[in-house]
Amino acid sequence: MPNNLAIGTQGVQQLALKPAASQSSSGPAVNDTPNFGSYLENALNQVAAQERQAKDMSNKFILGEVNVDEAMISSQQALLSLQLTTQVRNKVIDAYQEIMRTQI
Repeated sequence: MPNNLAIGTQGVQQLALKPAASQSSSGPAVNDTPNFGSYLENALNQVAAQERQAKDMSNKFILGEVNVDEAMISSQQALLSLQLTTQVRNKVIDAYQEIMRTQI
């Protein structure tokens, strides 16, 4: 069982913001911190990379180069990443709609 956990967590990557570069004495610069767009783009690129890896593992499984468990783990990781991305998108849309319904 611990061996399966080690294989399952191999492809999981944390989404981490880059630390801000050294700040000057005049105050924080706007270009030193990553913006939401770049963070979102990075996250989507990681999801796409997991999907490509799952496809490659599936092709290798068909050729007999990897075991079925490795292919299934890769496929499930890609599926979970896609489901998480979809749920985050749904929550963002719900929040936007709620803000638009707010009366001022």
